[in-house]
This record gives sequence, structure tokens and C-alpha cells, in this order.
Amino acid sequence: MSSFDATITTPQDVHERERLAHVHPAAWSNPTPAGRYQLLVVGAGSAGLAAAAEAAALGVRVALVERHLLGGTCLNTGCVPSKAIIRTGQAYADMRNAARYGAQVPGDIQVDFAAAMERVRRIRSHLSGDDSVRRLAADGVDVFFGNAQFTGADSLDVNGSALHFDKAIIATGARPHVPVIPGLREAGYLTNANVFNLTELPQRLLVIGGGPLGCELAQAFGRLGARTTIVQSVPLFLPSEERDAAQILSDAFARDGIEVRLNTRVVGVRVENGQKLVDLVSDDYHSTITVDAILAGVGRVPNVEGLQLAAAGVDYAPGTGIRVDDFLCTGNPRIHAAGDVCLEHRYTDTASASAHIAVQNALFGGRQRLSKLVIPWCTYTDPEIAHVGLYVREANRRGIPVKTFTVPMHEVDRAVTDSEQVGFAKIHVREHSDCILGATIVARHAGDMINEITLAMVAGVGLRTLSRVIHAYPTQAEAIRHAADAYNRTRLTPRVRARLQRWLAR
Repeated sequence: MSSFDATITTPQDVHERERLAHVHPAAWSNPTPAGRYQLLVVGAGSAGLAAAAEAAALGVRVALVERHLLGGTCLNTGCVPSKAIIRTGQAYADMRNAARYGAQVPGDIQVDFAAAMERVRRIRSHLSGDDSVRRLAADGVDVFFGNAQFTGADSLDVNGSALHFDKAIIATGARPHVPVIPGLREAGYLTNANVFNLTELPQRLLVIGGGPLGCELAQAFGRLGARTTIVQSVPLFLPSEERDAAQILSDAFARDGIEVRLNTRVVGVRVENGQKLVDLVSDDYHSTITVDAILAGVGRVPNVEGLQLAAAGVDYAPGTGIRVDDFLCTGNPRIHAAGDVCLEHRYTDTASASAHIAVQNALFGGRQRLSKLVIPWCTYTDPEIAHVGLYVREANRRGIPVKTFTVPMHEVDRAVTDSEQVGFAKIHVREHSDCILGATIVARHAGDMINEITLAMVAGVGLRTLSRVIHAYPTQAEAIRHAADAYNRTRLTPRVRARLQRWLAR
């Protein structure tokens, strides 16, 4: 094993001690189980916490079981720490690019990686208070730490204690997928589960996977000074996104000095003299690169093992998770599921939304459907790539006629004044109507901008109405109004124009 892997143990500083005191205090003793819980939630990530909090607020007797840390991936190893380090990387990039803002580049930019990671731990610790065990207990939730195993259709065991329930929600989330590559485990590797424990910057970093997770961390670490290479096994970069969006990000990576190797597979890893040698194959071309660390960023696998789901009559598949219907009900009518353990779209916001559906349907006989959700997502690179609704290719497959209105960011005043002209806002509507089918936004603040389109789609507001919304000037969100104005101009057909001219000539 390379010497670099000795640096990935969690630093036990004041921030880590505070976080652990919130999300899994060492002195915590599980409560005495109630005779029967109206709702039992297994897993305390985004979905599980949302479900337990909502049910408790409604006066429901709730038990929450967590194997490891409250807050799950989002707080501990996902959204919170990744966005913190992304922001630090952006700050260093802005310093290096100061000339484009009419400022002088600092003479000697020194990256303090240890300070950047200390900031990550400080922020994570601060936000962990919202998910603390004592706060949950104060809200009336019985919190149990331990391994949950179902023992029947309405019961499970937690470290020898039997818990009985009327209804249950399984929200055990997902874990990093580690590809099977000869020598990888022996050489040592990083995932999102341990990469935020680093205190030393790897000078040469290989990222396996060109999806959202791999792209975000590759750019962040590249901006912090790591010589970064992304290896993607398919010939497309960010394969789920629109090609022009992916190309813009590819160009941004090139400017940041990140090397992207498409249609390339990692076929072996070995360690020589404390360095990792990675063997690559692209078509018939074989090559080897030397790196200090390898980050596996190729997706996530649902956590279904060890729960004894068969004893509860819950169907699942190891790769795709728990099987649910559109109401998030499993094969056992007493048990629903929510979040990454059962969803295709594995995002924090979607997990929380699915938890609300599961609570309403499980406890109150609701008939809320997962398929009715309008789900936005965003890859938090620079520029960000955000999307909601249908892509054109999906609409074409369904036989839905589409018209697209695209506004380049270089036509938006605020993007120009910010020197952030790269990107676009692209809105798809059903042809001969203003019904919004979907949108893709590529911009530095695309994740914030996509919310307006999402709201419009949920509320049934068409693109014509968005043109009447006064947007604060100057903001980059004006790109959406420009697209709406472009739609309105298409309504001014030659016939309508002729009528207007006759009216004005009277």
C-alpha cells in the first residue's frame, strides 16, 4: 500500500468531536423500546430524517434506527463537505484568473490544503447540529443506534432489542460503488466516504468516472493544485447531459488543466516505490500513468444487505435496491421505502420529497405518486450544469413535438459584467404551446436559476407567463426572461403582424 493512504484517517480535532457528539455520541444509550411504534424508520440520512421529523411533528409515535451516523451521506460525506471544498477551489481559481476581473493576480498564490479541509470539517460540524440525536429526542423521536434486521412483517431487531411497528419506512441510502479492478483494493483508493478526511493534497490524482461526482471533485482538487486525470470508460463525457453542455464543461476542465480520457478503462493498479501505477486501455492502446491517489467516483449502490428484507416480505435487487410501486410501497403493505435505497434519481432533495410521499401514503392512506414529482438536478462544477424535466431526445422518443428557446449567457448583461459569459439557458416547450417540458442551464449559478423553471412546471405556469415576471436587473436569471421573450416573438406571426399594422393605420 502506498504511503499516501496513511493520511485518510479522520482527524480528531474539535470539529470532528463536536460532529460526532451530534450524530453518534459515544455515551448514547438506546431507549427502552415502546410496545409498538406507529412508524419505524430505518436509516437516518436525508430521507429517514425527513420522514421521522414529519411524522413526529404530526404526533406520531416514531422510532428511528441508524447503523452509523445521523445525517447520512449528505451531511457527512456528500453534499455538505463537497460543496465546501468546491467553494474553496473556486476561490483559488478566481485568484488565478483575477486579470479577467480587472484585478492583479496575487504574486504568490499558495494553496493551504490543510486549512481548506479544516474549513470543510468546521462547516460540517456546524450543520450537524440540525441533525443531532438530542434534537430528535427532544422532538419525540426514539433514536436507536445499531444494526437493524427484520424478523417479521411488522418487527425488527436492533442489537438484540425487538421493535414492533404498524408501519415502517426503509431509508438506508446508498454507498460508493467501487469498480472491480485488479490491484485496486491492495493499492488503496478514495471514495466520497473518506476523501474529505484528507489533510494532505495528493499531487497526482486519478478520478475513475466522468459522472457528476467525479467531475465535481476532479475540478475542486485540480483547482487546489492536484494534477488531475479523469478516466471515463464510455466515449461520452457526462453521458446523461446534453452534448453542448458537456462540451462547455470539457472546455472548462481544459482551462483548469484537468486531463480527460474518454473511452478508456482502468485494467490494473500496482504499487512501486510508494507510487500507484495505473494501467489504462483505450481501444487497443495501452498506457500507464503514475499517481499518488485514486478516487473512485463511478456511482452508488443501494444499502440492502444485512437487513433480512426477505423476512419482512420486501423484494429487492442488490444493484438497484428495494422494489417499490409508484406510491413507494414495497411488497409488504406495512412497509414503504424512500431515498437512495429505492430511487433512480439519487439526490438529497429527491430523497426528502420521497420521504414526504412515503409518510403520507403509509400513515394516512395517501395516494401521492412518485412519478408526479418534478425533479431538478445540478452538477456543481464551474460552470454548473442544471436540468429539469425532459431532454429533447426523451421528448422525441415519446413522440412529443418540441420547440427550444436558447439564450447564450454572453447575451445576459449580468453575466457579462461578472465575466461569466460561458453557458446558456435552454428551455423546451411543447410545440404550438408555451407548456414547459424541460430546461438545461449552464452557468456559474445554474443550480439557483433552475428553481424558477421547476416552480413554473410544478405550478403549470407557461413560458408566456414567465415573460411577464419582472426579474431584478441585472441578474443572470434574466436569461430565463429572455427565453420567454423569444417565445412571445414567435407568436407574432405574419398574420398577427398584418392585423396590428391595420389597427395602427386606422
